[in-house]
Amino acid sequence: MLKVKELLPVFPEETIQKRISELGEQIARDYQGEEVICVCVLKGAVFFFTDIVRAIGRHLDGITIDFLRASSYGSGTSSSCVVNISKDVDTDIKGKNVLFIEDVIDSGLTMSKVMGMFKERGAKSVKLCACVDKKERREVDIHIDYSAFTVDKGFIVGYGLDLAEKYRELPGIYEAVVEEV
Repeated sequence: MLKVKELLPVFPEETIQKRISELGEQIARDYQGEEVICVCVLKGAVFFFTDIVRAIGRHLDGITIDFLRASSYGSGTSSSCVVNISKDVDTDIKGKNVLFIEDVIDSGLTMSKVMGMFKERGAKSVKLCACVDKKERREVDIHIDYSAFTVDKGFIVGYGLDLAEKYRELPGIYEAVVEEV
């Protein structure tokens, strides 16, 4: 079992909100005149999803939202390499633009599989927006269309990111210094 010894600030709440506003404008420009289904990848992305969808919606009509639950982590800190989809979208995505909104892209395994699945289902376009692009444990080559932040390494929590379902509620993003107990 892991225990958090210390939380080191990485991105404070104000920095996150400023970046979301900028990213929302960019995404809205890219989808101008188009409809888009914004898909929240549960649970971690829920805070980022809510904020980014509102930021996009200030500049773009035609947003629909849906939810997907997929993971490859369980309660650990590294990928299990097995992607589990426990809740699929309810919307028919055939011929539609799909924008996945994810908290962190780490190994890339989960979203690589999910995005491939949606392309096979006939989506018009499939893009990825991540709060954090974390390259330390990247195992597959995955294109992130929109990234709020990039970190090279470290275990991060807060703003939806968790350690065994804890620390999601923190308003900023922190590096968790952990120890085995």
